[in-house]
Amino acid sequence: MEENDFVSIWLEETGNPAIEKLEQLNLEVALKTTALLAVKGSTENDLAFILDINPDEIKRWLTGRHIFSIKTINEITAALAEIDTNNTGKQQIN
Repeated sequence: MEENDFVSIWLEETGNPAIEKLEQLNLEVALKTTALLAVKGSTENDLAFILDINPDEIKRWLTGRHIFSIKTINEITAALAEIDTNNTGKQQIN
């Protein structure tokens, strides 16, 4: 890219609106997921158990820094539906 390329200069000065929008959407997914877990009386570990994903990965997701694919959003939605308000989705401890 040329040093005085107008687009590069503009992006450097103003940022990329598409990336900023994507970051905002990812943060919203994370915040809504966290809120729904709280309403259902469940934890990140419950979500990790249902999705069969390492709990540390779920923690990274819920910081809002993970880029969610449609597939991941659908998996989270299905897992949240599986967790009911009576916590029947909680991992059973034997």
